[in-house]
Amino acid sequence: MTSNNIFLVGLMGAGKTTVGRALAKKLNKRFVDSDHEIEARTGASIPWIFEIEGEESFRRREAEVIRDLTAERGIVLATGGGAILDAQSRAYLHERGTVVYLRTSVQNILQRTGHDKNRPLLQTADPRKRLEELSRQRDPLYREIAHVVIDTGRPNVQFMVHSILNQLGLTAPDAHTCTSGARPYTQQQMNTSQYFPVQLKVDLGSRSYPIIIGQSLLTDADLISHHIQGQRVAVVTNTTVAPLYLEPFTQALQAAGKQVMSIILPDGEEHKDWASLMQIFDALLGAKCDRKTTLIALGGGVIGDLTGFAAASYMRGIPFIQVPTTLLSQVDSSVGGKTGINHPLGKNMIGAFYQPQAVITDTTTLATLPARELAAGLAEIIKVAAIIDAPFFDWIEANIAQLVARDTAVIAEAIRRSCAIKADVVRQDEREGGLRAILNFGHTFGHAIESGLGYGKWLHGEAVGCGMAMAADLSYRLGFIDYVSKVRVVNLVQAAGLPTVAPDLGQARWLELMEVDKKNEGGRIKFILLKPLGKPVIMSVPPDVLQATLQAAIH
Repeated sequence: MTSNNIFLVGLMGAGKTTVGRALAKKLNKRFVDSDHEIEARTGASIPWIFEIEGEESFRRREAEVIRDLTAERGIVLATGGGAILDAQSRAYLHERGTVVYLRTSVQNILQRTGHDKNRPLLQTADPRKRLEELSRQRDPLYREIAHVVIDTGRPNVQFMVHSILNQLGLTAPDAHTCTSGARPYTQQQMNTSQYFPVQLKVDLGSRSYPIIIGQSLLTDADLISHHIQGQRVAVVTNTTVAPLYLEPFTQALQAAGKQVMSIILPDGEEHKDWASLMQIFDALLGAKCDRKTTLIALGGGVIGDLTGFAAASYMRGIPFIQVPTTLLSQVDSSVGGKTGINHPLGKNMIGAFYQPQAVITDTTTLATLPARELAAGLAEIIKVAAIIDAPFFDWIEANIAQLVARDTAVIAEAIRRSCAIKADVVRQDEREGGLRAILNFGHTFGHAIESGLGYGKWLHGEAVGCGMAMAADLSYRLGFIDYVSKVRVVNLVQAAGLPTVAPDLGQARWLELMEVDKKNEGGRIKFILLKPLGKPVIMSVPPDVLQATLQAAIH
């Protein structure tokens, strides 16, 4: 391997050219773009070559350019998205330099290339579908040759360059470097003020809405004014959050010209019930709130679910905004429109799908979050990685110490990546008709724990964490994952500060509780399992295998 060459690969729009130029400048190397080299050699643009000669001819030209450029020394090369389709080109890239795979989501690519007419492969009636096809086809080839994988969702180019340099070992850590975890973050990366806020989009057509992630957003009157259209707002919060954030948030709302009333509910999962819902309705009706009133959920998942259900029901639907203040709600319950209350016979069994107008995630609220609540949020971050994104799972393993320590940059990145994954799943299956059910990994066991012990005894994230360890064990017993993968899941759950030993509810009680689950069909208990790590499967399991997992989990 010619170590002084760096080759950037990835889908179109991943930022290879932009990042490559900045990286080359930082390292004092020559930057080359393979597409630009093809145009220079032919005297024709890429779209023209595609149109006149066809893609096959373009690929031959591309392979020649890759062969020649990889033979040079001391360059940073940005390759075309399809350069890895040629087996010999893949070999040249892997053997003649360090390959960095800039990985990004289809949604991010669409945002960056939506109006770019110089992308021949995207000139179709459905560019999203085309990109999804390209991603499925090419992602395994990028991984095959990559020495380093970098996610490019973060918008700051210099941050990307520093991430690459750190992973390549090309920068020496200074005295302020954080060294816990396999992939350290420097003090410069920890200062996120220059990178945020970040905005994602939950793409649901006319019901689409943004997720804004950043610091000190609760007191940003301009941001609030932009996302809350009506003049009258009702802030729903609880007795724990209100003393911390209600006053500054109310002042920001008033500075934005809003008329504000507040509804303060008791804190705790045990209060996610009909009585709390009626308390919201009583306050709204008592104040003669109309359909233009905006409900704002200021709090964790219980407040978000209650407020969303109230908004869906009051006058048959009024606007609402999610302002999640716990890590769990920031990465899970605030995104996707699932609202509801608990019933003594089952968790979240009464509710509605109702999307917010925006999700405003202020990461500064995590500073006051108890350690137990932080761990509960980490459970959901681990969950989405385990079922959908194996490289993200690797990243969490490498950075779990920083996450537990609340490293600002690391935890913000985890929130962003988790929300991006969930937003994409919700886009494909808004009402949990199929795909979205995979987000319930660990929940079949977890909900049984919560119901069996009584709501509030274990936090939701604690129950899900234990449930994930049990689901991993079940996956292993069925031969879907190997022993190492099972242990990785259990160890990561433990490292996050979550329980992995299940309460002894009794075999009969376990089965009774798991039979009351929205995923079940025809009386058969459905589980989300790993097949393998990073890929989910939904299925019922043989009773003897389930019994073995229950016995092992209880010890």
